[in-house]
Amino acid sequence: MIDEETLRKLIEMGMVAMADALREQLGKPGQDLSFSERIGVLVDREWTHRENRKLSRLLRFAKLGVDAALEDVWCQPERGLAKATIRDLATCRWINDKLNVIVVGKTGCGKTYLGAAFAQAACRAGRRALCTRVPRLVHELAIARADGSYTRVLAKLAKTDVLVLDDFLIAPLKDAERRDILEVLEDRYDKSSTVITTQLGTTKWHAALGDPTVADAICDRLVHNAHVISLIGPSIRELQAAKKKKPQPTT
Repeated sequence: MIDEETLRKLIEMGMVAMADALREQLGKPGQDLSFSERIGVLVDREWTHRENRKLSRLLRFAKLGVDAALEDVWCQPERGLAKATIRDLATCRWINDKLNVIVVGKTGCGKTYLGAAFAQAACRAGRRALCTRVPRLVHELAIARADGSYTRVLAKLAKTDVLVLDDFLIAPLKDAERRDILEVLEDRYDKSSTVITTQLGTTKWHAALGDPTVADAICDRLVHNAHVISLIGPSIRELQAAKKKKPQPTT
């Protein structure tokens, strides 16, 4: 009776995993475990359950778009990507130091995957991340300005530990869009980390942004405190497509 009452209280407190672990312990009275070891089993089960739920929430919020992980990144020399670089960034120290990451490369070389992998690593470290394409972001900000939610959307972006801006400068930005991007970056500067994926090297950003004053401000908030990764080599999409098209040997 006491055991059932304890189980009921655990469930009402939301400690479902601990309740399940207690049921297992009650069903195995012969285990050679001390009292403290049994308590440890219950606490570990609840802690793991809560950590998994937290990670699931963070991953849903991040909107990765692709199932990406730094452990699966191809680190071949021909890609210009060293294993030591990925190992260092996988520690997420750059997030603690409020640094940025800029990934430069041609279409199909894996920029989006790498950006999503950085976001996933942030989530696994308990940080809030969000992935978005720049064309979509500026469109959403324009809508937010029109419906009165602009300040709220900016605040949401500012609270995100790692913001991945995919396809930066894939198309010319209008004056209002440049200033929106600057607002986002200004709120984040020296407070959180931003990941940029782009086809343009950083030396070409100033010209691509157009407005010299805004360009200076954007580059100053992104480039000078960033790890820059330059991906080279052929398109991964083309390689994967060619592999699928390759005739399979007959038996």
